[in-house]
Amino acid sequence: MSRTFPSTIARTVEHEIVVTRSRFVTTVAPVSGVDDADRVIADVRRRYWDARHNCSAMVTGVLGDQARSSDDGEPSGTAGVPMLEVLRRRELTDVVAVVTRYFGGVKLGAGGLVRAYSTSVSAALDLAATVRRVELRRVDVRAPHADAGRIDNLLRQWVPQHGATFDEPSYGSAVGFTLWVPEAGLAALRADLAAASAGALQPVVGPARVVDVPTV
Repeated sequence: MSRTFPSTIARTVEHEIVVTRSRFVTTVAPVSGVDDADRVIADVRRRYWDARHNCSAMVTGVLGDQARSSDDGEPSGTAGVPMLEVLRRRELTDVVAVVTRYFGGVKLGAGGLVRAYSTSVSAALDLAATVRRVELRRVDVRAPHADAGRIDNLLRQWVPQHGATFDEPSYGSAVGFTLWVPEAGLAALRADLAAASAGALQPVVGPARVVDVPTV
């Protein structure tokens, strides 16, 4: 059985809400690590240089085992940690959230701030496309050019039915196909290729890696 991992998001999303005249502009972005998250935070600060607060939270690492947050001048525990808790509840990693607050002249109190920052991140994530991460095995298949079109069609139909992904073919003396397949799907792939080629095509199973799979 393939191991599953925290998900991430496909692309940057920006969303704004207004709470008691204060504007909360949330930016959520996929990142490759802490340095990349810091770059996103710095970019948001430059774009919203006139805002009173740019609070942030990030979760990074394949297992989501690295986390950091900042209240950026809001009362301790009212912004960064609630934002981080939203990312944790959504079971996300390699993602950063920055909430920019333009103060509207009315104090929200600690409870109000916690709700506002949490809601801001939740609302932005509701708009984000999620990317699953799963551990898949590399499988290489080489087919003669004469059979390549038929095998290509077979594999492209096979992949979505078995939770696999498919790289673009490579062309040389033969056509090379690379798939990323759950452990549980390897036997079915061997059987289907053997049936389609009268036993001539044998998949070569390679190492495993964590692969991003867009959620349909």
